[in-house]
Amino acid sequence: MNGQSQIPIYFRDGTMNHMKRFLISTVINGLGIWLVSAIIPGIGLKPYGGNELWQLAVTLLVIGAVFGLINAVIAPVIKVIAFPLYILTFGLISFVINGSLLLLVAWISQQLSPNTFTIDGFTSTGLTITSLGWAILASIVMSVCSFIARGLFKALRIL
Repeated sequence: MNGQSQIPIYFRDGTMNHMKRFLISTVINGLGIWLVSAIIPGIGLKPYGGNELWQLAVTLLVIGAVFGLINAVIAPVIKVIAFPLYILTFGLISFVINGSLLLLVAWISQQLSPNTFTIDGFTSTGLTITSLGWAILASIVMSVCSFIARGLFKALRIL
């Protein structure tokens, strides 16, 4: 041995920790999407390909991954650009931004398959106030769900 660890470099630099966090976040986001579609009347979820349980699970994981990617890539840019609005509104603009990002997730999921993740009032022709309202309510519920789930995962030392 030459003093070097036998663990490959891509495992030593924390890549596996990032992947583990992304996968757990995807599951948490998927559960949040499921909860939102179950309790908010303006949000609809139709699984890809059918109504089997595994198809619902795959649909939730795909939409959860899309939501995670949007929150990782697009959300920080928007939040930096909207920083003056955060100051002017004492942070309340975050509800509108998070709701808008959820509308973006709904639009992307509809591009993958029509009527998969829908928000009432949000159609291909445009956006209505009711759809933004449902999206803001859904983003609040998802934030609470995510907060509780992350706390639970940290308490169980999974995250």
